[in-house]
Amino acid sequence: MAHRFDALTADVMRAGGTWKWSGQGVAGGTDRHGRGLIGAFVAEMDFPTAGPVADAVRASVDASRVGYLADAWVADMAAACSAFWTDRFGWTVDPARIRPVPDVMTALVATIEHFTPPGSPVLLPMPAYMPFLTVPGRLGREMVPVPMTTDPFALDLEALDAAFTSSGSRLLVLTNPHNPTGRLFTAEELAGVAEVVERHGARVFADEIHAPLTFDGRAHVPYASLSDVTAAHAITATSASKAWNLPGLKCGQVILSNSDDAATWAEHGYLAEHSTATPGVLATTAAYTHGRPWLDDVLSYLDGNRALLREASLPGVDAVVPEGTYLAWLDASGLGLDEPASAFFAREAGVVMTDGALCGGPGGMRLTLATARPVLAEALERMAAALPS
Repeated sequence: MAHRFDALTADVMRAGGTWKWSGQGVAGGTDRHGRGLIGAFVAEMDFPTAGPVADAVRASVDASRVGYLADAWVADMAAACSAFWTDRFGWTVDPARIRPVPDVMTALVATIEHFTPPGSPVLLPMPAYMPFLTVPGRLGREMVPVPMTTDPFALDLEALDAAFTSSGSRLLVLTNPHNPTGRLFTAEELAGVAEVVERHGARVFADEIHAPLTFDGRAHVPYASLSDVTAAHAITATSASKAWNLPGLKCGQVILSNSDDAATWAEHGYLAEHSTATPGVLATTAAYTHGRPWLDDVLSYLDGNRALLREASLPGVDAVVPEGTYLAWLDASGLGLDEPASAFFAREAGVVMTDGALCGGPGGMRLTLATARPVLAEALERMAAALPS
């Protein structure tokens, strides 16, 4: 039976005007065969907004709740976030320790500025979410890349230990579920990271924005939930923006898992919180409280898209089916191309993906699976037909 999302054709999405379907020449652009381009480079979903979220946004406008953010609305959002994380991941967080920010990037900037020594470098496992490669430099900090192991992608503990030693860094940026590879790190893997971090007296910025998006019966493990040690050295950032597709509403959460960090945030966190959008906070509360049926339906649909990728025939391309997130990493180094694979497939297949080099992974591409299944099927068929014979 067809799912309602199947009706979201590429033409429908282009008409919607989102960046995913208008940026990088997608709107009006064609491949060399004259076919319209398929937008698959932005980490957002094409699916319609959950009903409770849409109702909350309409209600915020109807009631003129578009002014500065009230403490009561923040408290409601924090309570809803805490309840969701308790139910979904088994981690009970005091709502008073959950604070609003516009997005995870704002949380990272605040963490670097207020929770690390001035001028100290930042460690980043590679490949990584693209902005993480550039934000430390904009703050006058060195970004130290730490390559992950491959086949499968995993955190290289020896490399992390060596990087801490050689750089003097006091912060590791840890994204789990991982963007762009889709890895869902286990409790054992995270415990190994914690040992390395604690050995060097460092901190962890735990980017857990994709936490609700996991598959095959596996649940996300919040890094700070592992032990008193991880709770003491972690600052967790999350949002409803990926699971419920709300990035434009500008509302994320910082979870402060120890009292000293909560006190530091209370003193210095005002600017980080200030640009959080009131409608976004109200929508986030609705998503965490009433949006779970919608999310479960989306996860089921995404699982079908994962199966489509798993069954695709792309000789020379190693496709990593995500364990979490809706992002797939495609290693095209086996094709032996003399240009970035993303440029090749945009021109020859009309599928616009993120160039892996932007993620610190040359030869790879990031493909967003969160689109209508017929659109994804067409994208994969075009890519297969474009492969060198």
